[in-house]
Amino acid sequence: MSQNLFIGSLAYATTDDSLKAFFETIGEVTSARVVTDRETGRSKGFGFVEFADEASNQKAIDELNGKELDGRAINVNLARPKEDRPRRDFNGGGNNNGGGSFRQRSW
Repeated sequence: MSQNLFIGSLAYATTDDSLKAFFETIGEVTSARVVTDRETGRSKGFGFVEFADEASNQKAIDELNGKELDGRAINVNLARPKEDRPRRDFNGGGNNNGGGSFRQRSW
């Protein structure tokens, strides 16, 4: 499995196709995806690019990090695997009173 590149600081106007075209100046791109919000469909401002050969990853980082795409300077880094990221805890800690933001009544 090849290593993906994480692309940050994308303009909201950037599409999968424009992202792919920008990175094809380095080498053959197998996939390019701008991450979008599920509800609104609007770009979240980051995406992922995968090259056919991993040698292109470092070349893309060296040549395209800080370059302008659709009016914004982008960040190009190696993507971290999902299991390396800490899990978010959305229930407000371990207070075991049913979670959420409402306090239980005691009467």
